Amino acid sequence: MSGGVHVVGVAGVGMSALAQALMWGGGRVSGSDRFLDQGRDLPIFGVLRAAGVELVAQDGSGVGADTRMVVYSTAIEEDNPDFQAARRRGIPLRHRADVLAELARGNRVLAVAGTAGKTTTTGMAGWVLEQLGADPTVINGGALVDWADGARVGNVRRGADGAPWVVEVDESDRSLLRFHPEWSVLTNISQDHFSLAEVEELFRQYAAQVQTGLVCGPGVARVLGAQAARVVEAADEPVLTERGYAVSWRGLSLRVPTPGAHNARNALLAAELCAQMGYAPEKIAEALSRFGGIQRRLERVDRGGSIRVVDDYAHNPAKIEAAWEAVATPSNRVLAVWRPHGYGPLRSMMDGLEEAFARACRRQDRLWLLPVFDAGGTANRTVGSHDLAEKLRARDVPVALVEDFAALGAEMKAAARAGDTILIMGARDPQLPAFARAMISD
Repeated sequence: MSGGVHVVGVAGVGMSALAQALMWGGGRVSGSDRFLDQGRDLPIFGVLRAAGVELVAQDGSGVGADTRMVVYSTAIEEDNPDFQAARRRGIPLRHRADVLAELARGNRVLAVAGTAGKTTTTGMAGWVLEQLGADPTVINGGALVDWADGARVGNVRRGADGAPWVVEVDESDRSLLRFHPEWSVLTNISQDHFSLAEVEELFRQYAAQVQTGLVCGPGVARVLGAQAARVVEAADEPVLTERGYAVSWRGLSLRVPTPGAHNARNALLAAELCAQMGYAPEKIAEALSRFGGIQRRLERVDRGGSIRVVDDYAHNPAKIEAAWEAVATPSNRVLAVWRPHGYGPLRSMMDGLEEAFARACRRQDRLWLLPVFDAGGTANRTVGSHDLAEKLRARDVPVALVEDFAALGAEMKAAARAGDTILIMGARDPQLPAFARAMISD
């Protein structure tokens, strides 16, 4: 590989995975991030340094004469100093999805798409294929608990030459259209970043690019309509048993340790994808029974104390409701906090968020809202968490606004008692998982 590659926003979970994958080419990879500039020594920085990624300030200095391309995600704005430096020097700017699609080209690509559940489903499929000896390459939007350690983030795995690539592809910026996979999982289709009609049309366009087959969740096939690729709908509904949720599949009872009916549905889709690859259902089910979960996907971070603490990436209505349902029991209280991950998403999802919290938050539960996570730039800041709180109060949801993590911690610790479950929800802000761990009781 001639020349270096510079990754803007390298602490992001998708960008950190790509930076590690770019290191496989043997060239120089550098990365910048605003959190690094703020002096926040996130764990991801140590892992990236150990992988050989050179971390630099996000002031344009990382873009030099020997840089052959600058990689960015949709979260990076046009006035970013690294962007400006690349343009001044005439260095190509490449979207993350384009680079990932190029890395995967020529391989047997198994892509996972959908409005919700794709990170967990990607992890499950990658885990099963690894356990069954396929030695896959996996590029995921979240870290597998079993793959993460001091030397690895856990969101990327380098497999053998010729082995399948299991990749999560994203609809939020339409970048999934860069991919033409052999097989794909399409977990579900619901409103998130666009109107429902726009989301449905986007997934129809994507499905038309799948070469061989699609494994879909309930109702997805109807939305997709006729497709050249074979459509396999895995629609059996999970049932609650004494050992958690299970789902019937190919004559087996399929279970995973991760709680929640939605995770049983994710397991069903991952299992069917692996079965379509030719693996025995009994071996697939056994591997899934040992799946350790994904960081920040209903990740239990407490040490078994009297108060459970669960950290989750939930950032849209469907994911919030699923996470709340998964941790709620008839005998407990859920003390939940949510932070909107951007002004645009909060504005577009306001009605759905109101309905989700109104359905999920029971009379005994409590909800705290943090201010919108502000990544800077030119966002329209005319909406805020107070607008959602006002709507929820009108629905008699027990909600409180807090200005920062210090105030939130004080209020939650004062409210919590033995038997409660503290549920931390939100995307993008790295302080959320740190706060979850700070709430652990002895």
